[in-house]
Amino acid sequence: MNDNKRFEEEIKRLKNQKNAVILAHNYQLPEVQDIADFTGDSLALSQEAAKTQADMIVFCGVHFMAETASIISPDKKVLIPDQKAGCSLADTINAEQLKAWKEENPGSVVVSYVNTTAEVKALSDYCCTSANAVQIVNSIPEDKEILFLPDMFLGAYAAKVTGRKIDIWPGECHVHAGIRKQDLVEMQDSHPEAEMIIHPECGCTTNLMYQAENGTSCKNGNGNGHENGHVKFLSTGGMIKHVKESRSKEFIIATETGMLHPLRKENPDKVFHPARENAVCKYMKMITLPKVLRSLEEEIFEVKVPLNTAVKAKKSIDRMLEVTS
Repeated sequence: MNDNKRFEEEIKRLKNQKNAVILAHNYQLPEVQDIADFTGDSLALSQEAAKTQADMIVFCGVHFMAETASIISPDKKVLIPDQKAGCSLADTINAEQLKAWKEENPGSVVVSYVNTTAEVKALSDYCCTSANAVQIVNSIPEDKEILFLPDMFLGAYAAKVTGRKIDIWPGECHVHAGIRKQDLVEMQDSHPEAEMIIHPECGCTTNLMYQAENGTSCKNGNGNGHENGHVKFLSTGGMIKHVKESRSKEFIIATETGMLHPLRKENPDKVFHPARENAVCKYMKMITLPKVLRSLEEEIFEVKVPLNTAVKAKKSIDRMLEVTS
């Protein structure tokens, strides 16, 4: 029996013994995704966990995701297998900075991407995901000033699609910011029949907005791109749904490379290429099977959001769900 198989069996035994549920983000290592009860994007995972009768949640993701699970399921014990698994995007703004920004813009509506700390969510009016950012912005009265944080590319994407003036915090995910238009052009040259799917956090979003709206290739905006080279901007959850329904047999995926595992697993007859081979989040890859096992065995590293902060943060999440449900 190899080591991974041994870890898997022991994790399953302890999970059942302790009435635990294991969640894994789409960017996790393949073996971690395969041991999970649920895989997906961060908010969807937290919502799934809330529906279960589990007493314990082992969140294989980064810290803000475990916080969100704690906010949504305050009665459950939430563990993260590596407490150093942070997020470069969430780290670009803290509560003090947001307070100062709000003071400079009184009466504004704060929209925070879910990739933020609990303290930042608690100071926000709405949360949003990459899938519903446009819908949230469109729901806000046009006479209201909008402060969007922390992802500048997702903010620019939402502003472009809605036509709204939005003040945008200059934050970025180091992995997505590294995926540029030239990477996509080169990939499309190499795979002319492939469908291009891009996460809205990518640094190429604003450059490619015209092409996305007009169904053309990355190479130009005049409609003369490859017939099957159209561009779509989708969240990780949206990618899985779209690929399953698409008639295309080949795809270029512009996001963290961990996303290729669930896509290939669910669509074995289709071919997937990463837009950039080194689009890897070191924080997501910090969680391993031995760490998942240790977290379950010793019930370490608990993530618990203070009640006052959790109540305020949940309001911003609930407002989002009211708009999108």
